[in-house]
Amino acid sequence: MAEFEVSRLLDTASVSVRNVRCRGECRHRSAEECVSATHLVFPYRGLYLRHVGSDQSVADANHALLFNAGEGYQVSHPVSGGDASLVLAISQPLLRELAPAGLLQARDELAFRRQALQIDPRAQALVALLRHSLEHRHIEPLEAESLALTLVCRTLGPRSTHDGGGGPARRRLVDRVKVLLASDLGRRWSLDEIAAEIGGSAVYLTQAFQQVEGVPLYRYHLRLRLARALDLVADAPDMSALAQDLGFSSHSHFAAAFKQAYGRSPSAFRQTARAKSG
Repeated sequence: MAEFEVSRLLDTASVSVRNVRCRGECRHRSAEECVSATHLVFPYRGLYLRHVGSDQSVADANHALLFNAGEGYQVSHPVSGGDASLVLAISQPLLRELAPAGLLQARDELAFRRQALQIDPRAQALVALLRHSLEHRHIEPLEAESLALTLVCRTLGPRSTHDGGGGPARRRLVDRVKVLLASDLGRRWSLDEIAAEIGGSAVYLTQAFQQVEGVPLYRYHLRLRLARALDLVADAPDMSALAQDLGFSSHSHFAAAFKQAYGRSPSAFRQTARAKSG
């Protein structure tokens, strides 16, 4: 079986969309790779690390990764189970129009200054709707293009401009916390358990996480679990079982958290996804 499975979901003059699934079996850094076109990658399942020189970014459902044309990178997979991402390539004139100048390098060829940006729950929901609707071929290309451009605007906008604070050591510590959370997404972690696994005090970890990510650790974890729900909810036969698998204390707790994040209940979101997907 190939390491990657790539599904072509949309190809127009303005936008291309791919669904990329990776088996994620290699724990060590891969050979150096590069891409031919600048694009945005939205992980929606699993986790991997992207390395550019001495810098690294955690690729999980709370982030969009920014890949620059011709820039070398490596990947590693510290968590078993593989990963999946929605990959968007926008025509360079459109992307230059959409991207704030502060996110771009000062050179003729379009390139981003940063490896990754946080995305908010609304952007996570757009990723899920775009993927579900394209996979089931019940969306017109014009609507899909509009949805993709809305997602890019949301991702590159001011909601995603938090620039992680702290030094490299603190950022690496926070990355270890992210990897730990992803290793058992449905587990009801306590601060003491996380601190015991990572090392250091619970107080220090919470302070470091807030400084680097700009959101509390518990909220970051909740968004990961809800993003996994977005991935599964369209085809979930039992909402209560899904809630339990994702570590929620009850279906009502899950439904309330989902609605607060995405503005609709899990059942309502499933109806929308199914309407999009037939």
